Amino acid sequence: MWFKNLQIFRLPAPWKVDIEQLAKQLASQSFSQCPSNEMQSEGWASPRDNELLVHSVNQQLLLLLSTEKKLLPSTVVNQVSKARAAELEEQQGFAPGRKAMKDLKERVTEELLPRAFGIKRSTWVWIDPIHGWLVIDTSSPGKADEVIKLLLKCDKLPLESLRVKLSPQTAMTDWLIGNEAPKGFTIDQDTELRAHTEDKATVRYVNHSLDADDVQRHIAAGKQCTKLALTWNDRISFVLTETLALKRIKPLDILDEDKETRTSNEDERFDADFVLMAAELASMLDDLVYALGGELDKAEAA
Repeated sequence: MWFKNLQIFRLPAPWKVDIEQLAKQLASQSFSQCPSNEMQSEGWASPRDNELLVHSVNQQLLLLLSTEKKLLPSTVVNQVSKARAAELEEQQGFAPGRKAMKDLKERVTEELLPRAFGIKRSTWVWIDPIHGWLVIDTSSPGKADEVIKLLLKCDKLPLESLRVKLSPQTAMTDWLIGNEAPKGFTIDQDTELRAHTEDKATVRYVNHSLDADDVQRHIAAGKQCTKLALTWNDRISFVLTETLALKRIKPLDILDEDKETRTSNEDERFDADFVLMAAELASMLDDLVYALGGELDKAEAA
């Protein structure tokens, strides 16, 4: 298994975690099927479908947040509501007012909800107590916030945002100006440059060699780098964003190197992949933080 996106948070390193206690706290927020009269249900599920809410391998922890959302398009609600409103108008001789229409839509929604399809989604969370990382596999900051909100209901979870001394935007722009990535990284072919003017003029390179003169001209005109594709040590490629999120994570030759020792047992293979991913990503994140000037301590962040 490999995470495709990283929303990154910090824990103390090392963090002494009581897995039994953590599992007990997660159990109070465990996932259950979305009730027929509700739009959404979310909660913690077993990562390996074995009733254990915390999957632990080599001191690396894996959690799984399950979400079920009812698919009830507003166009359907509006269509049914309009038909009901027409019936009411015919019966009472005048069209329903604004408040009556609002109440009608609510009643129609309640009526249609039990028949709506539920769409399930899974969000993975990796916790590295040794190096102090908590990483959520999502490209959506909103989804990450949902996960963090639930996690913070666990007592004594010392979770913080990752803060670095150099803003990713400033660092990525400097790397492009010098046409050189920091040690251990190479610049790939995708980037986004955006102006801070009101129109937010944006230039994107997709699978396109970056012409140094062209890039320098855009930067001189006031644009800054908001996304940059990088490769770490020829092992993992990704896109770094201005918000310090990582997207489009892709292991390169790592999985080929691991082929000889791979087992045919599915559970063992899953654990081996997880341990490999955790080790590689932890090293890469350390190098990335170093490239961004290191972490801000609490006094500097205040």
